[in-house]
Amino acid sequence: MRSLILFLQQVSVEQKLKNAPDSQYQIGVLIGSFIPFIVLAVIAYTLYYRAKKKEQNLK
Repeated sequence: MRSLILFLQQVSVEQKLKNAPDSQYQIGVLIGSFIPFIVLAVIAYTLYYRAKKKEQNLK
């Protein structure tokens, strides 16, 4: 079931860019494809910073 959901969520950015009506749509697709990675990087950095701060407080 999970693999089916992941398969359905796959988005072909190249195909969307080919079928884009104008350049503004292309920019939106590119930004939208990078947002999940940026959010994950921010979450990872936040967790790292909190763990590092907690470790310093224990010493």
